[in-house]
Amino acid sequence: MRLLPADLPERAALSLEVHARPSEPLAAPGRASYAAVLVDADERERELAHLARLCRTHGQAPPAADAVHWSGLIGGLRLKWERHGEFSSYTLLMAARATAPFVDSAAANLPPGWLAGVPGMTVYAGHAELLQAEDAPALPDLQQQFFAGNAVVGSAVGDGAGLAYSDFLIHPDGFGRMLLVDQGLTPLMAGRMLQRLFEIEAYRMMALLAFPVARRLSPRILAIERALAGLTDDIARDGGRDEKLLHELTRLAAEVESGLSASQFRFGACRAYAELVRTRIGELRERRLSGLQTIDEFMGRRFTPAVATCATVSQRMHDLSERVAQASHLLSTRVDIAREHQNHALLASMDRRAKMQLRLQQTVEGLSIAAIVYYMAGVVGYVAKGGRSLGAPLDVDLFVGLSVPVLALLAFNAVRKARRRARENEAV
Repeated sequence: MRLLPADLPERAALSLEVHARPSEPLAAPGRASYAAVLVDADERERELAHLARLCRTHGQAPPAADAVHWSGLIGGLRLKWERHGEFSSYTLLMAARATAPFVDSAAANLPPGWLAGVPGMTVYAGHAELLQAEDAPALPDLQQQFFAGNAVVGSAVGDGAGLAYSDFLIHPDGFGRMLLVDQGLTPLMAGRMLQRLFEIEAYRMMALLAFPVARRLSPRILAIERALAGLTDDIARDGGRDEKLLHELTRLAAEVESGLSASQFRFGACRAYAELVRTRIGELRERRLSGLQTIDEFMGRRFTPAVATCATVSQRMHDLSERVAQASHLLSTRVDIAREHQNHALLASMDRRAKMQLRLQQTVEGLSIAAIVYYMAGVVGYVAKGGRSLGAPLDVDLFVGLSVPVLALLAFNAVRKARRRARENEAV
């Protein structure tokens, strides 16, 4: 008998999510290569087909159409593919051979041209060497042998279970270089540590995609701020150019919103990736090595200021949008008040004209009563003359004279009734 209610449809998938994308183990001595490739949405199918061809060539089942990660053996390599939000990563692991460091790399053991044929653009690529503690040279020799004499950043990681070194530079082959020395790492710990080191660089590069955007926007923001300051001064002076000022503010608002819509996704991604970098650095559990900067310190000096610049530019854009909106609202309110005064004056003028028209209408009505009486008296005169011609003893002039007051009263009553009916129709 079932002891629980029905499962949430997503329960199984959500439960497995925390176990997805496990790290691949690597024992010392070993080598690894990593590539993060920025892939557009319309290239996702090509990417999957490219990986599927490699799998079939080496007798491996290809990833499913909706897969977001896959791992398997490709010859003597273990290949791990992961699809992230904007980029895909390829991790290659192999046992080390008796060759010079970074010469016989894991990536070099892929079929010729396969990695170069991956759809998209490279964001980060790196090689890593995993050495046993007794095989690691002293720091001066390590710099020459592994990093071409460049300045090295390093620390004890995993609470001292390993030593991690890098110069964080792109070498002539297009790859960065990392060295991990095993001082007690298990193969799974070593695999996780290498993945963290690679991801620090991949996420750092993805975060820094916002930095050129911030640089391009900075002069534009400065120009808009100056223009807004000038418009605000004009608003304060009340020079009678409100309509023109409102047009200029509308143009500035459109320009600010255009900049926001074009940059905010990138700035939001910068914040998210920067947080991932900080998280991965924290997971290294670093301890200082004498004479070397830790990875955390290096990122704090070189990476954090760039992220802060992007955050500042993003905030300036939002603040500028609010300031333009406030200035537009202020000016719109003043324009509306001015228009209300104009409308009030127009209505007063229309009221005066209506009163004048009413007086004129009343005058015309009086004249119309006189005209009606005049024409009606004429009709009465013709009737009286007709009656006298028939032999009636009528004094025509007297009869017409006596009819004039009656006709005037009848005409006045008729006009008054017509005016009353007109008022009643207006009220309806």
